Amino acid sequence: MKEKNNIKIYTDGAAKGNPGRAGWGVIFVMGEKIFEIGGGVEHATNNQMELMAPIEALKHIKLHFSDSVNVEIVSDSKYVILGITEWIFNWQKNNWRNAAKKPVLNRELWEELYKLAQEFKIKWTYVKGHNGHKYNERADIIATSFAEGEPVELITP
Repeated sequence: MKEKNNIKIYTDGAAKGNPGRAGWGVIFVMGEKIFEIGGGVEHATNNQMELMAPIEALKHIKLHFSDSVNVEIVSDSKYVILGITEWIFNWQKNNWRNAAKKPVLNRELWEELYKLAQEFKIKWTYVKGHNGHKYNERADIIATSFAEGEPVELITP
């Protein structure tokens, strides 16, 4: 398969105060081509931003690429990786209740992520955060900069 059909996406979220000012960052890697997107909100939790990053990444792919791309999403959030690959199926089966029979937090974001994810064949990969991984560290910088209200300059296509 051609490299342009393979997109590796690094995502991260950040919140100052948790909840508080928050941001998300995404890096798209397609062979030698790299570009970034990010955003921020006045009030959210870290987990909400960890979910917003892959949501915004998939929206971007849907808008700018064909659905025949191979997508890998890399996150340092076990909440995101385990949530979308394992937990969500039981949540859906149990009327959006978690194992403790309580309503699932961030249900709307989970539903949006799940719906978008169904449109692609996605490989979900966990990477340990703050461990020197170049793109994971950069995604963290982007998310944190938006959370701090001073966005870094993004690499644009």
